[in-house]
Order: sequence, then structure tokens, then C-alpha cells
Amino acid sequence: MQGLLSILRRLKQSPDQEVRLLLLGLDNAGKTTLLKQLAAEDITHITPTQGFNIKSMQSAGFKLNVWDIGGQRKIRPYWKNYFENTDVLIYVIDSSDRKRFEETSLELSELLDGEELAGVPLLIFANKQDLLTASTPRSWPSAPPAHHPDRMWQVQACSAVTAEGVQENWENDHLATLR
Repeated sequence: MQGLLSILRRLKQSPDQEVRLLLLGLDNAGKTTLLKQLAAEDITHITPTQGFNIKSMQSAGFKLNVWDIGGQRKIRPYWKNYFENTDVLIYVIDSSDRKRFEETSLELSELLDGEELAGVPLLIFANKQDLLTASTPRSWPSAPPAHHPDRMWQVQACSAVTAEGVQENWENDHLATLR
């Protein structure tokens, strides 16, 4: 998850500070699987998040407090209750579910247009790259953050199931910055 490390370094976050990460995305995007991979936990038994999960962890010298909020349609109106004190927004997209690209793009745009998260850096995980039906971020016509020139943002292709694009980037910091 090197993209996050890059963002934290540019924010000049010191390793002794606690960093609050908000993990959002539509249901079935892989948010909880991603969180468990980051925490080096077993991912074999994951159920849909009905509310939220919180994980505190140390990684690369940073104290991370990650809030994973369920993405079901009925839960999304409550996302705003978790915006306060967010240092970084992580948005997970199911890259294999093309039927929901418009829906996820609208949700992300709504998040970015709101004042509560103005200026909060964004890391987009293009998840499920291990599936044959996955589209790569390069094939997307336009990412919503492109319409927010003052926001620090990056897109990272990954597979939360295989950890490709997650763990090695978390530790090695070699992602190309898109903006």
C-alpha cells in the first residue's frame, strides 16, 4: 500500500502521530478483505460489513487507525458520520464489476464534492485485478479526482485476495504518482 505511504510522507505526517484512514466503497468492493490483508489477518471467512470495522495497526513506522465502513446502499447515507478528523480517504473500487462503475463514480464524486472531506488526500484501490474481467485504471475514461485539481490523489491497481499491489507496495514505496 505504498500509495498511502507516499501520501503520508507528502503530508509530512510524523511516525509518532496517529493517522485516521477512512475506507469506503460500494458493497462487495473488497474493503474488509483489503483491511485484513493490511493487518496480516486471515481472509478466508469474510462477511459483508453491516456497520463498520476498526483496526489499529503499526506499519512502516506509522500508527494507523483504519475505519472500514459498510458500502450497502442503506448504509451510505451514514458515511458522513465518519468524515471528521479523517487524514486520508481510501476508496475501493471493484474493477471487475463494470455494471457498477457509474454508481461507484457517482458515490466517489459526491464524497469529493462535499466540504467535509475537502483537501483530504485520496487513495483509490482498483481492486480485484486478479479476475479476468477486471479493467485496469488506465482503461477508465476519467477518474473523479481529476475534477479536483487541489486534491492529492493516487490510483493503485490491486488484488486484496492475492495481496498483489497491497502488501509489497505498503512496504516498498514504488508507486508512480498520477497527480
